[in-house]
Amino acid sequence: MATKRLGTGIRRDQIAEAALEIVRSKGTRGLSVAAVAKKVGIVPSAVYRHFRNKDDIVTAVLQLIQSRLNANFQAVKHQEIDALDKLHRLLHHHIELIAGNNAIPRIVFSEEVLGGMPEKQAELYAIIQDVLSHVAAIVGDAQSVGAVRKDLSPEDVAVAFFGMIQPAAIIWHLSGGAFDLKHHAESAWRLFYDAVRVRGEP
Repeated sequence: MATKRLGTGIRRDQIAEAALEIVRSKGTRGLSVAAVAKKVGIVPSAVYRHFRNKDDIVTAVLQLIQSRLNANFQAVKHQEIDALDKLHRLLHHHIELIAGNNAIPRIVFSEEVLGGMPEKQAELYAIIQDVLSHVAAIVGDAQSVGAVRKDLSPEDVAVAFFGMIQPAAIIWHLSGGAFDLKHHAESAWRLFYDAVRVRGEP
C-alpha cells in the first residue's frame, strides 16, 4: 500500500520526531537515513526529498528540541504569577522535558554535535543563548517589581539558572537515569532562590 503523501512541513516534523525517538532508544549511532525512513514508514529516497543527509536530520532534531524549550517558556510567560514562580515553573518544565526524553542529552552530548563540527556547535550555542535570553527576560521582570536583587545582572542570573539544569542532566545521563534529576532540581532551586531574592521576601 502506498504511503500517503504529506506536506513538506508535516513530513519534516515526522522525520525529526522519528529521529529523536531513534536517538532515545539507540543513541546517535543508531541514527541513519535508512533507520529514519523505516521508522516513519517511507523509503529512504523520500527522506532525501526533505534532508540532504544525516547532518541535516541532526539539525532538525536540535530545532525540535529548541521548539519544545520555547514552548516551556511560552507556557509560563503569560501566567498570572510572580516572576520567581515563573522561573520555578520553567525549571520544572525543562527538567520534565529532559527526564521524559533521554534523547535530549544523547543528541546534545553526541559526537555529531560536540565532536569537532563547528556548525553543529553553533546551532547548539544558539539554542542555549535562546534559553538564556528567555530566563534573563523573566529575571528583568522580577527585578522591576523588587523580587530579585538589582545588583545582579539578569544575564548572570540566567547562566546560574541554566547551571541548575545542564550539569545535572550530564550526571543523570551518565548514571543511566539513576541520578534523581527532579529531586536535585528542587534542592538546587532552594539555593538559587535564596541567592537571588530580595531579602524580606517570603
